[in-house]
Amino acid sequence: MDMVENLRAEARAAPESGIVAVMNHGRGRDGMIPLWAGEGDQPTPAFISEAASRALVGGETFYTWQKGIPEVRQALSRYYGRHFGKSFAPEEFILTGSGMHAIQLALDAVAGAGDEVIYLSPAWPNFAAAAGIGGAVPVPVVLDLTDNGWVCDVDKIAAAITPRTRALFVNTPSNPTGWTADRETLQAILDLARARNLWIVADEIYSQFHYDGGRAASFIDIMADEDRILFVNSFSKNWSMTGWRVGWIKTHPSLQQVFENLIQYSTSGVAQFMQRGAVAALDEGDAFVAGQVAHARQARDLVCGILGRSGRARFAVPPGAFYLLFSIDGLVDSRAAAFDIVDHANVGLAPGTAFGPGGEQFLRLCFLRRLDQLEEAATRVADWMQRL
Repeated sequence: MDMVENLRAEARAAPESGIVAVMNHGRGRDGMIPLWAGEGDQPTPAFISEAASRALVGGETFYTWQKGIPEVRQALSRYYGRHFGKSFAPEEFILTGSGMHAIQLALDAVAGAGDEVIYLSPAWPNFAAAAGIGGAVPVPVVLDLTDNGWVCDVDKIAAAITPRTRALFVNTPSNPTGWTADRETLQAILDLARARNLWIVADEIYSQFHYDGGRAASFIDIMADEDRILFVNSFSKNWSMTGWRVGWIKTHPSLQQVFENLIQYSTSGVAQFMQRGAVAALDEGDAFVAGQVAHARQARDLVCGILGRSGRARFAVPPGAFYLLFSIDGLVDSRAAAFDIVDHANVGLAPGTAFGPGGEQFLRLCFLRRLDQLEEAATRVADWMQRL
């Protein structure tokens, strides 16, 4: 009996991560500079880890509030008040077991078998894969790379809508392109969603990593209370907590019980001692985040300068997030190139093929790293390009 063939078709079709494939190829090599994953190289700061440790040692190890302890939801309310200038009740926040879990729950809530969900591509691959596993059909709309950077053509989104479309997934600032929607583009997308009765799943995880002054524009800036928008987010990027697997959803308070039920039947909640660390991150972490963003700006400029001077790389300087997506003159197969760069430059990059339509000829570099490492890595990649 072929056991695989007896699984659900959606499970069998779940794609292998093109990023992880390269990581597995290069792990453990001496001198490897790993820029393939979407995380920085700073460990979680002590004020967060110590808050979690105190709670763990203090016995906060029992079942807890599935939607998040009151303290963490209150801290999220304060965080949004400081950074988004609006007052939201703690009941508008639901804690999840990672940003990925938040996305899965949002999809569970708005799209099922045969429904279509539109997303902007190149894109972090997990959204499309999660939609497919759930039985929905992910529909890519490709961003345009112009002389003015990556651009979203809202008319292309409108043309992709069918009677089966249920939601639009919008990640801005974007992984991997760095595309960052301005207020006018967000308004056009929101107007379209309102006119066509669609949900928006807004992934604004990189909103603080914005290099044109202050946080990036948000749907929060323009939405009405009754707009159908689910905000998915994570503690991973801002506070160097990628391994913690804690995220959140911001939603209309009337949906609180629905999402609490979805958590009940997926993870049953986040460990309480980890939530204490999340409270510390939200209430005490603004200076840490600001330092991360300032460092990322410096790192971006360093990498763009070295690769730009090579004369072989084509890219738009990213206004947000902490990735550089670049193509190389004459390069067609970015997956093969990523493996070759591991073997001959000892640098780990993510192949653009992992990010779906529009990414095939690109490579992604995560630049939230030490400057000396980045200088060495970018120099190695530039040298590799010259040997093509």
